[in-house]
Amino acid sequence: MKGFVCKVCGYISINGSAPENCPVCHAPKTAFQEKDAIKTPVDPNNLTELEKKHIPVITVVKKCGLIPEGCTDVHVKMGEIQHPMQPEHYIIHIDFYIDNEFVSRVILTPDKLNPAAALHLKAKSGKLAAIELCNLHGAWIKEVDL
Repeated sequence: MKGFVCKVCGYISINGSAPENCPVCHAPKTAFQEKDAIKTPVDPNNLTELEKKHIPVITVVKKCGLIPEGCTDVHVKMGEIQHPMQPEHYIIHIDFYIDNEFVSRVILTPDKLNPAAALHLKAKSGKLAAIELCNLHGAWIKEVDL
């Protein structure tokens, strides 16, 4: 899948154009390069072990236990098979998008964190995408409807 990748922080714009400034590190538009940056499964109905470790698994919870009104929880973990979080192989970050527009980045560190994140969204509808970046196997995407 093509995207515009920030050469400074690795953010990937998936809305079809490079932003004037990176929403993560604020690098200028000139820091972006269009390339085939996001991996998707070869056969979504028959995932390989590598794909099962890298494709995000997203759970949308319509009722939030923390913010009772106007909140949708989103839980994301890396893979059907839990991805390792070791210094030599780990998930660097997870970026979240609603309707192809960036909303948040969660940075993960090996040894101390599990390969997962959660958000409390104001949005009640739209298409949510999570893109994770593995230090060895690159970026992988999963999309769901809110």
